[in-house]
Amino acid sequence: MTGMAVHDPDTDEDKSTQWAENRTDWAEDRTIMALERTFAGWMRTAFAAIAIGIGFRALFGEFEPPWLAKAIATGFITLAIVFAISAERRACKAFERLSSHAVDSPGLPNLKLVAWSIAAGAGLLIVALWVLNDGTIAQTG
Repeated sequence: MTGMAVHDPDTDEDKSTQWAENRTDWAEDRTIMALERTFAGWMRTAFAAIAIGIGFRALFGEFEPPWLAKAIATGFITLAIVFAISAERRACKAFERLSSHAVDSPGLPNLKLVAWSIAAGAGLLIVALWVLNDGTIAQTG
């Protein structure tokens, strides 16, 4: 029978299985990239909370009582710490469950370094907010 295609079921099944495995691998790679974007988004949110805290303190620095502006700013900066650390923990758990195929997965130590650096910087900012007074060390007594 010339002109008719020969149907080989074994070959079709192998191709179908290979395509299914490829689609699964690509989906996992897309998930890894989505996790990276989500982590970056949470880090931007942490920086935004820090900026709101600093901006609030700068804009309303002459509040009465004077500690109220510092307390509100401290609340926003504390949120930044929570955002950074919780994003790091969630991202690390998710990346440990996934394996990359065609994309480079971020190194977990790098994620931890970024998140904990932001958290430490925010913590130092809180200390500076309460210790410094108009650019000089606060007077005691």
